[in-house]
Amino acid sequence: MNVAPLINLRQLGSFTWQKQTITLNDVSRNRTFPTDIYLPMTETPSPVIVISHGLGSDRNSFVYLAEHLASYGFVVAVPEHPGSNSQQLQGLLSGTADRVTSPREFIDRPLDVKYLLDELSQLSQSNPAFRGHLNLDQIGVVGQSYGGYTALALAGAKINFTKLEKDCPASEDTLNISIFLQCLAVRLPQNQYNLSDPRVKAIIAINPVDSQIFGQASLSQIKIPVMIVSGSNDTVAPALPEQIQPFTWLTTPNKYLVLINGGTHFSTIVESSNSVVPVPRQVIGLRPELARSYVKALSIPFFKTYVAQQPSYISYISADYTNTISQQPLPLSLVKSFNSEQLQQNFK
Repeated sequence: MNVAPLINLRQLGSFTWQKQTITLNDVSRNRTFPTDIYLPMTETPSPVIVISHGLGSDRNSFVYLAEHLASYGFVVAVPEHPGSNSQQLQGLLSGTADRVTSPREFIDRPLDVKYLLDELSQLSQSNPAFRGHLNLDQIGVVGQSYGGYTALALAGAKINFTKLEKDCPASEDTLNISIFLQCLAVRLPQNQYNLSDPRVKAIIAINPVDSQIFGQASLSQIKIPVMIVSGSNDTVAPALPEQIQPFTWLTTPNKYLVLINGGTHFSTIVESSNSVVPVPRQVIGLRPELARSYVKALSIPFFKTYVAQQPSYISYISADYTNTISQQPLPLSLVKSFNSEQLQQNFK
């Protein structure tokens, strides 16, 4: 097998890019939302990576990752989910919204991405700026927190109403705040929602919320490569119930668990300058720029391998490579196999 030359994947790649903002209007759902498109200047059609932000966040929270991916030749599309973005949080605080989000967002977020891909397909044929630049058969998705849920749904995990009915409402004394969000889905009409998309070839879920809304029955249905990124100091979606245990439920042969030791729920996000509620520094945790450099360094080889079909990069998604970039105070580790027996032994 060809091995990619040793390069510093934390540094920008060689491609320049242009950023465009388009506004999408899905009339069928009465839903209008902006999307930033980062177009690298490449000679051939490029795979597309979609980035889905978390609850109360916006499309600026992963600008650093969008630019990084574009510099390595990926087209990057960053939609803003209107019912669970920073504007929704602003409305809650100002009194114009009565809840942090609607249960319907569990359906609308993956549908936003599907609609976006459909629209990009149209634009690639009708708009000269996009024509010949997009490879819409090779799609990757990155999502953080609620966006992690979104990525997993697109990958093939179905909402598990049986588990939600059994486990919700959440116990008042639970230490897992994310369960309160997940349990909102119990109010949805119990339909067979089609949220997956066969165009999506691999996903990265950062601090995903998934234990109750999917559980083992649904996560085990995912067939495509998955990378789960977790922070040991995440108090919103704690590592053990929301990422480490769910990782053991995955049956896809290409799965990776990345643990940022000391990382928090906010370590990988860039806070917007117009942030509604500034996150206190102690909640963000130590050295967020280091956590972001890890995400940059691992997303490139993961998507090069499983979306762009360039297997020479696979040596970079390994424990050996993560050891070479790991730094204090946020040591980094990566495992490819970890079962429930090992889980019990390690967390007795």
